[in-house]
Amino acid sequence: MSYKHLFTRSLAADAQRLHFAAHSHHLWPDAAFAGHEEAAADAAMLADRKWAKVMGPVWQEAQQHLAYELALPDRQSICFAPNTHDFLLRILSAIHRRPVRVLTTNGEFFSFRRQMMRWVETGEVQMTSVAPCDLLEKGKAGGYDLIFASQILFGTGAVTPDLDRLAALASADGPWVVIDGYHGFMAVTTDLSELSDRIFYLAGGYKYAMSGEGVCFLHAPAGFAPRPPVTGWFAEFDDLSLPPGAIGYAPCGRRFFGQ
Repeated sequence: MSYKHLFTRSLAADAQRLHFAAHSHHLWPDAAFAGHEEAAADAAMLADRKWAKVMGPVWQEAQQHLAYELALPDRQSICFAPNTHDFLLRILSAIHRRPVRVLTTNGEFFSFRRQMMRWVETGEVQMTSVAPCDLLEKGKAGGYDLIFASQILFGTGAVTPDLDRLAALASADGPWVVIDGYHGFMAVTTDLSELSDRIFYLAGGYKYAMSGEGVCFLHAPAGFAPRPPVTGWFAEFDDLSLPPGAIGYAPCGRRFFGQ
């Protein structure tokens, strides 16, 4: 089956190009152009009232698509951000112990590895890095506040095993288990229906969802990190009527919202 009819703009832009870089940025489908046009039209027509549409039906529809794709029981556990680094900062800020004891694999992506190494330098983090096959046994030994692993390792394409057993180690009091799904989302079938109450799952649309840059999301389990200290005012969208000086948080995944 050919899907070329969905990519007429990208294909016509360079008729001689043969694009095989599936690991990197996909060609954008025509729907991306239409979406940008619709966003510009909404901004022109609705002006400041565009937020009612963005935070209402657009937000909810995007959540619903992700909840369907990941078999999540509640779309409201999902929050959006321009990048997954924002979510990492907020999650770590919500762990009160210092240094934060982090267990991870030796195959994580540059962005996570760089930030962790810098935090190790400042004393913010104490990191243990192991082979993916050893992650579960090391985690079972205890003594960690955060267990972080990629669903699929970007360097090898290997699938991190035992996500369900890793999830069984998690609790609201720690450790927290964070799965980086960036190289797995829309590349492999991902069913979080039995894990959603225990793990964080973060990913984005830059890779296999073909959504382009700036479209990332987090699934946050209920009861974990109810008030992240690194926060933005959008996180209290549900509580704008609070008295002056009060710091409210949305009761759902939007508690991780920024801005």
